[in-house]
Amino acid sequence: MLEAHDFLLFLSASFLLWITPGPDTMYILARTISQGRLAGLLSVFGVSAGILAHTLFAAIGLSAILASSALAFTAVKFIGAAYLIYLGIQALRSNRTLTESTGAAAQRRLQFFYQGFLTNLLNPKIAIFFLAFLPQFVVPGSNNGPSIFLFLGGVFVLGGTLWCLLLVAFASRFAEAARSNRRLSGAISKVTGFVYIGLGLNLLRAKL
Repeated sequence: MLEAHDFLLFLSASFLLWITPGPDTMYILARTISQGRLAGLLSVFGVSAGILAHTLFAAIGLSAILASSALAFTAVKFIGAAYLIYLGIQALRSNRTLTESTGAAAQRRLQFFYQGFLTNLLNPKIAIFFLAFLPQFVVPGSNNGPSIFLFLGGVFVLGGTLWCLLLVAFASRFAEAARSNRRLSGAISKVTGFVYIGLGLNLLRAKL
């Protein structure tokens, strides 16, 4: 069983991780500011789905394979970096000003979700992180180990999702104000592209 003390320690550590800006935060903020609240919300849910997938992979041992194989780690890293850089180039080439995606077609909405999901899923650093972080709060050899592992992962995702939704709310306010200024709007769209490319290049620096 998970002791109350351990759970509180887990929550404290998780809270610090939630509020610390990272690649997911930068991606969500860039998406929200450049394409509006709905795009930001769907990106949050996509990223959260990616984190849930990493939790499941860590629980069943797939992340351990990634951690022990330099080839697998490098392959996922390059795919993830290439995808982020591709998104950045697309944003730079779009020549659009800030848009609000509330009326986007269903296909477009799914695209926001899947792009958030893939940017998280294809980051091997996150897989290694969960493999190192969550087991600290699970008693070795416990019969309930996998279920506790998944429970902690679910709590981490829930808290992180709520925090990111709050960020989207604030970022969308800024986007609404910037949307009325065409020059600023166009500049922010370009900055968004550079943010994606920067995240991709930063991912290339990741090492086991």
